[in-house]
Amino acid sequence: MEVSEERRQVQSNGRCRYHRSYVIFTILLILSLCYYIIVYENSETWTATVSLFFPETFHNKINVSQTTSGGISAEPWKPPEPYYVAYPNNYSFVINEPEKCQKENVFLVLMIPVAPGNMAARDAIRSTWGTEKLVADKIISVLFLTGLPTSQDSEKLQEDLLQESEKYHDILQSDFWDSYYNLTIKTVVMLEWLSAYCQNASYAMKIDSDMFLNVKNLVNMLLPAPKQNYMTGLVARSAMVLRNPHSKWYLPITAYSPAHYPPYALGLGYVFSLDLAGKLVKAAQLVKPVYIEDVYIGMCMNHLGIALTDPPDGSLFNVFPVDYNRCRYSKLIATTTRSLQNQVDFWRDLQTPGPYC
Repeated sequence: MEVSEERRQVQSNGRCRYHRSYVIFTILLILSLCYYIIVYENSETWTATVSLFFPETFHNKINVSQTTSGGISAEPWKPPEPYYVAYPNNYSFVINEPEKCQKENVFLVLMIPVAPGNMAARDAIRSTWGTEKLVADKIISVLFLTGLPTSQDSEKLQEDLLQESEKYHDILQSDFWDSYYNLTIKTVVMLEWLSAYCQNASYAMKIDSDMFLNVKNLVNMLLPAPKQNYMTGLVARSAMVLRNPHSKWYLPITAYSPAHYPPYALGLGYVFSLDLAGKLVKAAQLVKPVYIEDVYIGMCMNHLGIALTDPPDGSLFNVFPVDYNRCRYSKLIATTTRSLQNQVDFWRDLQTPGPYC
């Protein structure tokens, strides 16, 4: 009897321990689920933690003051939340060319966003398609747009940039951190400059510095094009918003809630009539900014109720590098390239006498 009683007691104690373990496991499971939901439903909090390790990614507006040595001292302006873009804001130009368009009857302005220290890209363009200043009696103007350098040798970079500007007079620089996440700021500052200083031009093109550009074909496309409410390039339609936090183009729902973007022209190179510069600047005061600049311009176009125009031929603008041959390159307008050397070599070969095809 005593043995049976002991056995029952042991079994009872075992059941109690089992129930306690089960309850503790259940509580831990619930807490884990709650943590998972909180992290991924509020992914901006997670991104804020990541931004501590990559602070340069999220810097926007800075305070600029000239030092006695002629350099620039800057304190980063920190945004209140990740994926927030500090626009609209009062940005000003550190380097400006206010009479660039006004001195000539400009038909087309080529605006090239570029990093302050990337002189190699600027020189490659200056020696290739940037030299084509007159096509079919139409005047072409070329300008490089940059922000302020963010690296440790920023003072030296700034001095070099000022000297380069004195030599070529083709650089615009505004007082924001030059970084990938500030491309929207750079683009709207570009539009502000065009609206303020280049209203006499007919068209402008925003084109990346790693692009091959066939200026003659671009001008030929624009000759019969509309003079108002016109934007074209490689137009993306019904593009999905990427919600994966590991994606380069991630946007959380709190930054942009729809599942698809409005139509937009890919930022590698898009062309627009100059009347749109002022209209887009006004729209940018009302449309919540996102850091993906070409998407944001599409959002502003959508706000204005202006449709984008597909190019006459779908092969004119290319997001992936096109293997070179004279015939193919004689027909396209713009394509990405694998290197600056490719960009130079392809352009030079296309200028040599002889049949294209």
